[in-house]
Amino acid sequence: MKDLVHQLNKAFENRIRLGIMSALMVNDSLSFNRIKELLGVTDGNLASHLRALEKLEYVKMEKQFIDRKSHTTYQCSKLGRKAFQEHLKALENLINQK
Repeated sequence: MKDLVHQLNKAFENRIRLGIMSALMVNDSLSFNRIKELLGVTDGNLASHLRALEKLEYVKMEKQFIDRKSHTTYQCSKLGRKAFQEHLKALENLINQK
């Protein structure tokens, strides 16, 4: 059981990061505002968690301007997708432990 717990990825221990990755896994990309809306968090809170995931290279950010307004979108990187799938598998193994 102890080994199974160590297989969990610490980056996804936080519910907001878990929510970000879950949303990005099922969408090609999402805007900052859409993620904020889905998770019901503040700008600052979301920004700090997205930065943490960017630092790990689990998410990629793209910034562009639309009608002179900044529009930021995020997508899951290949590394992030692999890490999240491994995390989910570890959770599944932990749940199915007898």
